[in-house]
Amino acid sequence: MTGNEFRFFLSCDINLPVTFRVERLEGNLPLPQTPNSENNAPTEEDTTAELYVECALFIDGAPFGLPTRTRLESSGPSYCWNELITLTTKYRDLTAQSQLTFTVWDLSHGEGLIGGATILLFNNKKQLKTGKQKLRLWASKEADGNFPTSTPGKVPRHERGELERLEKLVNKYERGQIQRVDWLDRLTFKTMEKIKERESLKNGSSHLYLVVDFCSFEHRVVFQESGANFLLPSPIASTNDIVIVWDPEVGKINPSEHKQLKLARSLTRGVIDRDLKPSSNERKSIQRILKYPPTRTLSGDERQLLWKFRFSLMSEKRALTKFLRCVEWSDVQEAKQALELVGKWEMIDVCDALELLSPVFESEEVRAYAVSVLERADDEELQCYLLQLVQALRFERSDKSRLSHFLVQRALRNIELASFLRWYVAVELYDPSYAKRFYCTYELLEENMMKMLAGMNGEEDGFKLWQSLVRQTELTAQLCSITRDVRNVRGNTQKKIEKLRQLLSGLLSELTYFDEPIRSPLTPGVLITGIVASESSIFKSALHPLRLTFKAANGGTCKVIFKKGDDLRQDQLVVQMVSLMDRLLKLENLDLHLTPYRVLATGQDEGMLEFIPSRSLAQILSEHRSIVSYLQKFHPDEHGPFGITATCLETFIKSCAGYSVITYILGIGDRHLDNLLLRDDGSLFHVDFGFILGRDPKPFPPPMKLCKEMVEAMGGAESQYYTRFKSYCCEAYNILRKSSNLILNLFYLMAGSNIPDIASDPEKGILKLQEKFRLDLDDEASIHFFQDLINESVSALFPQMVETIHRWAQYWR
Repeated sequence: MTGNEFRFFLSCDINLPVTFRVERLEGNLPLPQTPNSENNAPTEEDTTAELYVECALFIDGAPFGLPTRTRLESSGPSYCWNELITLTTKYRDLTAQSQLTFTVWDLSHGEGLIGGATILLFNNKKQLKTGKQKLRLWASKEADGNFPTSTPGKVPRHERGELERLEKLVNKYERGQIQRVDWLDRLTFKTMEKIKERESLKNGSSHLYLVVDFCSFEHRVVFQESGANFLLPSPIASTNDIVIVWDPEVGKINPSEHKQLKLARSLTRGVIDRDLKPSSNERKSIQRILKYPPTRTLSGDERQLLWKFRFSLMSEKRALTKFLRCVEWSDVQEAKQALELVGKWEMIDVCDALELLSPVFESEEVRAYAVSVLERADDEELQCYLLQLVQALRFERSDKSRLSHFLVQRALRNIELASFLRWYVAVELYDPSYAKRFYCTYELLEENMMKMLAGMNGEEDGFKLWQSLVRQTELTAQLCSITRDVRNVRGNTQKKIEKLRQLLSGLLSELTYFDEPIRSPLTPGVLITGIVASESSIFKSALHPLRLTFKAANGGTCKVIFKKGDDLRQDQLVVQMVSLMDRLLKLENLDLHLTPYRVLATGQDEGMLEFIPSRSLAQILSEHRSIVSYLQKFHPDEHGPFGITATCLETFIKSCAGYSVITYILGIGDRHLDNLLLRDDGSLFHVDFGFILGRDPKPFPPPMKLCKEMVEAMGGAESQYYTRFKSYCCEAYNILRKSSNLILNLFYLMAGSNIPDIASDPEKGILKLQEKFRLDLDDEASIHFFQDLINESVSALFPQMVETIHRWAQYWR
């Protein structure tokens, strides 16, 4: 979607009842005029009012439907109803002059009138008003529903001050029209409270205000009457105004074009088209279309061209997904023709099969064909796509689809797949829209695994296997409980660590030695037998993540980080992509020493991460002044480059190149020296992926994170090692560009997920990702492009100032 596009709903299409929430009354009520005591002073009983709000809908100045009342509220001085009102009238029945009236009544002394206000439901741009509306009440006056009204709730423009301006901005913020920046928002709201107090003291509180919250929609709602909207004739001869004329045929199918299309795609044409061959120009056009990314929509002419030469394209496996986009699936005969051709088409790659599982393709037969292609993938490859295949269940037509059966059957053959499938599905049970569908898959996995018999090679029976997976959930529940207990301990981090070890040695000592081994949630192939209390610790951070060392049944140990209070699904996706890209690079014999550590979200706000012994660049530079000095400590070599071994330097250069390319492609933001880590062997890697697909809380971020200290560790921008770094970057970029369709398809399947940076605007995020691949360039041009990108990032001085500010913030944390 471009920045100039305006997406909207028409009011005549919204078949929902008019809904709004009456929130609260602001300001001080006038004291009652009728005294109850001899000295004519109101008592406490007199000053407690019993208020209710009467709401009524007026259309074109006439009442429409019966008025609705809120409950009585007597908890003054702050009267808060917070009551949802649903009218019988629907949005589609409204006119442009529809108004809501609100009258506040007091029942404490008979039926006393406090005041009333009226508000139009549509603004002057004919857009439905949404969000919070602060209406000024007209004292001792019942709300007037005439048009125009004598009790307008909006403050007149000439009387509006700073408070009204701020409230308008807050309304935009709550509707998502102003970007959220947590730290800045907190400061802003504190300042706004002070301004409100100052203004109320200065102006007094002579007016009463009623706060009402109107229902919001995904897009703006624009007024449109049902049917043809014939406007009254305008005196166009006497004025120069623009006249709007309604065309009832806008958006409808042109009958002549439709007829031509039907004839071109009829069954009889199939006999003629079978022998058709494209001309030289047509072949060039077809090849251009086949190179389109999966996100691109085909034009009418392009669809017609592919359909015309469908028979000659059957030997071209790349053409199948494009051909299926040309089919008019609502036409039974055409759909039948297409499905017959699918069975005869050259077998497509697994990458293209993933595209057929996207929401674009609804045909059950097409989706079943895609699953049949996936059956050829081995377990290692399938695990690379498992996260997305679980998300693809959202787009299936039924709860027990061919895809869900396939995933379960493959999981029964591999305990790692079974463990990850169970977790991926369990996390989605929190989504109310698709909870039933994911539960069906969960149930299917459980039923089938429980039926499995013990193997001849000493393999466990299905019941024991399932129990070993269920115990993973019990373990994470206990870890959540420990995290809560540790957070409640007052004092510094050391006291919290002591509490953790005390819990593991005392009340929760059963966690140090499990009755039966549990499969590690991160590496299900490893059986863990308990937690080593003396080696467990807590990180110094706001969420106090646990660092736990587990004993393994094979005699070793495995270290994990357990986090509660943080949604790890986005980190899980990014690390999965790093792992996949690492695999793609290694298939082309390019090992860039990446560190795709394991991440598993075990809930909406909890999860596990593999702990990799390393130190942040901020810490290294603070203690050792330079990266080279740090590496000399572990890999000294008098004769090597910069006093370190050539192997260690090569590892550092390659890992820098790999992550520079990957963070650029995925648009990873908020990069600073605290989330760039370095291992003792020279491998650099990134952590903490709270901002992806171009989002970044910092202003003016460079295209990729490449600080001057990293360049200095390579010998500076003129050294041979820096040249080698740039060479690795360009080589990796071109390799990953070849697999752009695979990466785009995987992200497309995540479009329905609840991952924050994707869910906010899936279409925009995927288009940003596509732009990063620069598919319009050939390999040579892309090398020049990426080299320019590196130079731009290195010469960007502004980020260094932001790093300094961040280091100050860390120091005072």
